[in-house]
Amino acid sequence: MPSEEPLVAEHVLEFPGGYTRTTGPVIGRFLTELRNGRIVGVRTAEGRVLVPPLEYDPATGEPVTGEYVEVGPAGTVRSWAWVSDPLPEHPLDRPFAWALIELDGADTALVHAVDAGNPKALARGARVWPVWRSRRTGQITDIEHFAPEVTRIVSNVRSAYRLQAGGALRRFLDGIERGVFLGGRCATCDKVYVPYRRSCPQCGSAIAEEIELPDTGTITTFAINNLPDPRAPEVPFVSAYILLDGADIPMITLVGGVPAHEVRQGMRVRAEWVPEAERGPSMSNIRWFAPTGEPDVEL
Repeated sequence: MPSEEPLVAEHVLEFPGGYTRTTGPVIGRFLTELRNGRIVGVRTAEGRVLVPPLEYDPATGEPVTGEYVEVGPAGTVRSWAWVSDPLPEHPLDRPFAWALIELDGADTALVHAVDAGNPKALARGARVWPVWRSRRTGQITDIEHFAPEVTRIVSNVRSAYRLQAGGALRRFLDGIERGVFLGGRCATCDKVYVPYRRSCPQCGSAIAEEIELPDTGTITTFAINNLPDPRAPEVPFVSAYILLDGADIPMITLVGGVPAHEVRQGMRVRAEWVPEAERGPSMSNIRWFAPTGEPDVEL
């Protein structure tokens, strides 16, 4: 048989002026409350709260009690689907989620849009709050969308302050300017503390004996850091507690000249100093500590 073009007729179904229906007392109360910026549900004979409210209990078919309960406004996401490419008819012009939201105090879930920014910001159990339109007309779209709870903020922090070195610290930094680590020996405890201090932190005795310590030591513990630091040679970099030879307390400093994954406890290190002409009374005179190549020390 010869092929024939299909017969196609175009039809349009339209209600001039819009399709009008009555809402009834239950849905009408729900929409009226939305216009006033509130969300209500209705209680069933078994005590469950339906949101959106229904005229009959879907579980039993019995009429609802007519007792209205304000719920929310916050709720919990029970399930969701991400919309990457919104259509013109969608409530938002950017990627969003359709979600089943169980409002606080409700026993059923409401379907609405959640503006989460990206799918990683949304999960089952996420808490969301409604964002209301400024001009409300008594429709479910009076809630423009829901948005996740604020769980974190980013604040720029900057604190400017001056630190005036006291006598012991000034004495220690004067030694650092000369390329020397100064420590103090407690005559009572016989412990050597570095940086130099005037009193023993253990027994409280005054420290009178000042000693010079070598710029070599042993790594007692360390951390690998992955955030940039202007003092560090590279990222990742290592900060470590180093026990200088002859000292009884470690000091914290940077470790360089070795890949971060090769740093270990017991590694022998030596201070790398900036040129003498560039030094001042500051710990920046020490670039970092680098391996000496000596055998490790068993800690």
